[in-house]
Amino acid sequence: MIEPIRPQASAAHARVALFDFDGTLSLIRSGWVDVMVPMMVEILADLKTGESDAELRALVEDFVWRLTGKETIYQMMEFAGHVARRGGRALDPLEYKKMYLDLLWLRISGRIEELKNGHASPEQYMVPGARALLETLRARGLKMYLASGTDEIYMKEEARLLDVARYFDGGVYGALDDYKSFSKKILIQRILSTTDVAGDQILGFGDGYVEIEEVKQVGGVTVGVATTEPECRVVDDWKRQRLIGVGADYIVPNYLCHDDLVAMLFSNGKP
Repeated sequence: MIEPIRPQASAAHARVALFDFDGTLSLIRSGWVDVMVPMMVEILADLKTGESDAELRALVEDFVWRLTGKETIYQMMEFAGHVARRGGRALDPLEYKKMYLDLLWLRISGRIEELKNGHASPEQYMVPGARALLETLRARGLKMYLASGTDEIYMKEEARLLDVARYFDGGVYGALDDYKSFSKKILIQRILSTTDVAGDQILGFGDGYVEIEEVKQVGGVTVGVATTEPECRVVDDWKRQRLIGVGADYIVPNYLCHDDLVAMLFSNGKP
């Protein structure tokens, strides 16, 4: 199912495709929100501010989602600020990040091992139809970039295990220890400043605020992946509303209709 939010939005002149990784192509880290949010809610609840768990969850979900697509450290920085504002002794955001990654590893380590040992096919941990879409875009001659808020050392390995790194002739990028030295915004500005590609020639795919917002700000066309993980068969309405709110031109739950999606994207923009 493809939902055209702005059916006149055309990528007919697109020369670059920019993809987010987790939740857009990869499902290896599916369920990460269900690790991060409870961790944060538990720490805030221990401060005994009188806020209910439901109130704290709503608070945390709001900023976690808003920062999805940025480097993980930004979610931890925001969280540390909430701890401090409630009178808690906030840890360094890097410490919170390590806590989260340790908890996440308990959830995803089996998936990594399955892929490494060949006990699971890459497609088992990819959004359905993703490889066919990548093949089609590459065949159309688009230069492709993969950018993630996940630490680069991890996401490059995961992209290799899923056998998708080879599609991204523009490069595979992730979060760095020096978090100020890389972001999706920086990558987009680098593309615009070092090539003859214009902003309206960028086609973006993502499941979070950041990649959709940044591509739209330079005049590109965007596809919001508002999927209910890990099955990725139906649209998650919560994600859908937020992706539309930051400018998604099309909404999909997966890429099984990639032929139709490509036809819509590369039309001349007329209804």
